[in-house]
Amino acid sequence: MDFVKKHYEKVLLSAVLLGVVGFLVFLPFVISNEQVKLKEIADTVISSPARPLPPLDLTRQAVVSQRVKSPANFDFSTTNRLFNPLEWKKRLDNTIFPIKNGNETGAGAAVVTKITPLYFIITFDSVETNGAAPRYVIGVERQAADKPAMRHKQQHYASLGEKKDFFILSEVNGDPADPSGLVLKLTDNGDMVTVSKDKPFQRVENYAADLKYDLEKPVRNFAGLRSGSRLSFGGEDYIVVAVDADEVILSAQSNQKKTTLPYAP
Repeated sequence: MDFVKKHYEKVLLSAVLLGVVGFLVFLPFVISNEQVKLKEIADTVISSPARPLPPLDLTRQAVVSQRVKSPANFDFSTTNRLFNPLEWKKRLDNTIFPIKNGNETGAGAAVVTKITPLYFIITFDSVETNGAAPRYVIGVERQAADKPAMRHKQQHYASLGEKKDFFILSEVNGDPADPSGLVLKLTDNGDMVTVSKDKPFQRVENYAADLKYDLEKPVRNFAGLRSGSRLSFGGEDYIVVAVDADEVILSAQSNQKKTTLPYAP
């Protein structure tokens, strides 16, 4: 006991050292055992068969894709007036009407009331036999002439073979003093035509139109409009671009916008 009391520190240190040596001897076995366990766990996680994923639910995406293919068309002009309010006008009878397409006033509201064909007419009027050779009085009427003074009938005296502004007297049928007809060659296109006292020659060269605009007081009526005619109504100046058998085309002087007015007799 005396030995222990005198050397208990050494005995205690020896015991501690002996424990440390025992731990160091046993540590490789502990590490090896832990490594085996870790490997088993890793093999269990890594080598386990993968379960298939559940099928994707693409219902919402399909609905969105279908909406993109068929976009919504919003009508803000005929059923919704929040962004496009209608303008309203008053007629002569004080009733109001909406301006939906822009043709309710101005050129689009004008009405073609009549279209008249303009003829080029040649007539065989008479024969003068006072001279050595008969001379034939031939009337020419150009209803489509630019100048009003030239639209009336004008008589021309012509002998056989003589050339005038609009024709050449090529042939006289029957008795020269009282022919049954005259054969004329037109100078503008070279056509051969025959005229007699009871059968003139005529062809359509152009048209004249009558228009009405009844949104003003008094009602505006325009008669005998031809290509190039100028007129004013609805606060705008217009020029007649063309007149055909079934329509009239107007051009606004402010913006050169053309409007076609149909004719429905």
